[in-house]
Amino acid sequence: MRNIEYIAVHCTATPQTATVSSIQNYWKNSLKWKMPGYHFIVKPDGEIVQLLDIANVSNGVGGWNSKLINISYIGGVDKNGKPTDNRTEAQKKAILSKLKELKKQFPNAKIQGHRDFPNVKKACPSFDAKAEYKNL
Repeated sequence: MRNIEYIAVHCTATPQTATVSSIQNYWKNSLKWKMPGYHFIVKPDGEIVQLLDIANVSNGVGGWNSKLINISYIGGVDKNGKPTDNRTEAQKKAILSKLKELKKQFPNAKIQGHRDFPNVKKACPSFDAKAEYKNL
């Protein structure tokens, strides 16, 4: 098993109407990634879709992926593409549930947003994940 030091929380920076398959197609066809960006993606209705086994490395945070698990919610931007925390209540509950589960597996892993990693110049996940999940 990999040495997991972080659990990174992301947004897809897409409208909440984006589909999991459209996001996967973007990674594969536009970014030419061989692996998905996240291990888990949370749809607006709260359904958690596992895209990759956590034993494998995903493409969530450049330079850090070997040490982390990536979880994202669909959304994170408004209709003009401006960063905004537009998680649904179902997404908030699902993310919290998945983070609790992952913390049981990896009790020493730090939970933080994509934006909290060094040299990241993004608003992702469009909310303060470090503060929101500090008590997990």
